[in-house]
Order: sequence, then structure tokens, then C-alpha cells
Amino acid sequence: MNLSATVILAFGMSMDAFAASIGKGAALHKPRFREAFRTGLIFGVVEAITPLIGWGIGLLASKFIMEWDHWVAFALLFVLGSRMVYEGWKGNHDENAEPVRRHGFWLLVTTAIATSLDAMAIGVGLAFLQVNILHTAMAIGLATMIMATLGMMIGRFIGPLLGKRAEILGGVVLIGIGFSILHEHIGPFF
Repeated sequence: MNLSATVILAFGMSMDAFAASIGKGAALHKPRFREAFRTGLIFGVVEAITPLIGWGIGLLASKFIMEWDHWVAFALLFVLGSRMVYEGWKGNHDENAEPVRRHGFWLLVTTAIATSLDAMAIGVGLAFLQVNILHTAMAIGLATMIMATLGMMIGRFIGPLLGKRAEILGGVVLIGIGFSILHEHIGPFF
């Protein structure tokens, strides 16, 4: 794979994380760049590791992984998105409560894993090509870190416009990404 194909692949793989991080940024109260970078770093590291795992699995049992990866991604994104919608709908009726300024580490890792399972599937496919998997994985991780950080900062500006509905919108985005992944793998629902 040449450099331009690697860059296109890397940024293509980062789009799910970008969309999810916009929702995450919108759900927080004015996230600072430090929180956006932390989110981007977590998403980037996970997104860099998953093609390596997929590449290793691809050498062993690609058929099984490619049959189920989209269902696992859908389930994770649906559960996380539903939780966000519920929390946004339930709302916080305590006016004096401290606004949420940071997402928990494990919540971000789980979201990153859910949005990076397509990168694992790509890793499976890359196992059959003559590519430098380390360079490709690093490019995917770097692109994802940049895009997720940018997504959080965009979410920072969208959040105040949406108010309490930002978390609901973020959850709907995650659920939508899950359905999109299913649609790509199994075709139209109707």
C-alpha cells in the first residue's frame, strides 16, 4: 500500500470516532483542549491497537471475526447510545449540581472499542496483503487522535447551543453509527 492509500484508509477509519467524539464533546460542559486531547489520545491508541489485533486474528481465523464484528460493534454502540439518551432524557433536575466536565476513562475506552471494530476487520484484511501493519496501524491511530480531538472541540461549541439535548443527540449519533455499521455489512433493513 502506498502512502496516499494509507492516509486515505487512516482518515476513513477515523470517521466513526470523529462522529462519536462530537457527541461526547457536546455532552460535556465546555470541555477544554486538555480533555479533547485526552479523548483523542484514548480513541487513537485503541484505534491503533485494533488493526494489529485484527491482523493477528486474520492470520488465524479471519472468517469467524468478519462474520461477527459488525454485530459486536452494533451492540456496544446501541447500549452506549441508549444509555446517553436515557441520561439526557432523565436530565439533571438539580440546578446547583456541578456540570460534567470530563468523561470517565472506561466509558471512553468502551466507546473507542465500539467505534474501532471496523479497524479490526480492516486489520484482518490487511493480513492477506503485503503491508507494513505497524506503519498502517500508527497512521490509523494518529488520524483518529486528530479527528477525535477535533470532534470534541466541535462538540464544545455545539453543546451550549443544544443544552440538555446534547447528550440525547450524542446517544442518537452512536446508535446511528451502529445501524450504519450493520447496514454496511448486511445490507438494507427493509
